Amino acid sequence: MTQHDFDILILGGGLAGASLACALRGSRYRIALLDRAAPRLAEGWDARIYAISPACVSFLERCAAWQHLDAGRVQRIERMEIFGDAGGHIDFSAYAAGLDALAWIVEGSRLAEELWQTARRQSNITVISPAQPQTLQITEQGAQLSLADGRTLSAGLVVGADGVNSWLREQLGVAATQQPYPDMGVVANFSCERAHAGTAYQWFRDDGILAWLPLPGNQFSIVWSTPEQHARELCALPLEDFTERVAAAGGHALGRLQALAPAAAFPLRLMRVKDVVGPRYALIGDAAHALHPLSGHGINLGFQDARELADVLLALPDFRDCGELAVLRRYQRARVEEVALLQGVTHGLHALFAAQSAPLAWLRNRGMSLTGKLPFVSAAMTRYAAGLI
Repeated sequence: MTQHDFDILILGGGLAGASLACALRGSRYRIALLDRAAPRLAEGWDARIYAISPACVSFLERCAAWQHLDAGRVQRIERMEIFGDAGGHIDFSAYAAGLDALAWIVEGSRLAEELWQTARRQSNITVISPAQPQTLQITEQGAQLSLADGRTLSAGLVVGADGVNSWLREQLGVAATQQPYPDMGVVANFSCERAHAGTAYQWFRDDGILAWLPLPGNQFSIVWSTPEQHARELCALPLEDFTERVAAAGGHALGRLQALAPAAAFPLRLMRVKDVVGPRYALIGDAAHALHPLSGHGINLGFQDARELADVLLALPDFRDCGELAVLRRYQRARVEEVALLQGVTHGLHALFAAQSAPLAWLRNRGMSLTGKLPFVSAAMTRYAAGLI
């Protein structure tokens, strides 16, 4: 077997890439985790927050990261209320479904920092940052990566966890089908007059999809997926006017609001990648797929990618090459169904609620309300949303 500097090179030290490295801690694999820069904690409360499913919390505990987060910066979602654009309503409850929580809200920068530090503490993981990849060569014997500082690294497997605009995917010539949405995601954090009691809200509106996600204390974060022109208009408003727009859009559900920082916006897209594995490479997280944020599953898909790939590699006998295509296809087969299903569902829901048609509006809202009145259906949907089905 060819001798390499490492067994696995992971390009991208964000949430998916760092969690994969941590899931392989203590294993026989020599791992290099590379990124252009180490994660940095946001000042105050990070506007980029994530709803982590119970299944992914278990994975992050296995990675030895979740249990070290500051519990005062993590919020449990105990209930979720979803409102249609014409009177539809559905209510999900963790208690009714026999769960401790539907999800946990955590700041992206704090989770990234904890995973990064966990990786740095492992004897079989080498963290290389700053690292600017320059060229990649794949052969039958392995992968060879050159960096801008002149170093050359070799490995049996290279993993692309370098985001939706993946450098690795581009270098390999792997095709990605991208479909930009006409929307942007507007994010901001607020303090609120009334206690949110661990409840998340989501409104399907004429001007997009608005989610209020609870933070510790009387605080919450929003994600407003809305047409680009409206998103830019919202971000340009004086902070007081923007705050009133958000309060009114949510029916003043939590009383008076106060913005904690200016709003920010980011583009939204659907991205499908057919070949997430090939000889000597695998893609995970946003390098492998992207979907509309209305379901809140984006980062959970990335963690499930990391978990599945780690399980495949950990089950491999010592004499097998971790970069073999037959090995990597096990990971691809295990992930294709869930990714395709969630992409299809979120894209379909976005299209359904974007359609301006009175009959469609009646149908989608009636269906939403009926679903909430069928306990066995509601409970099953709740457990699926929590990543437990």
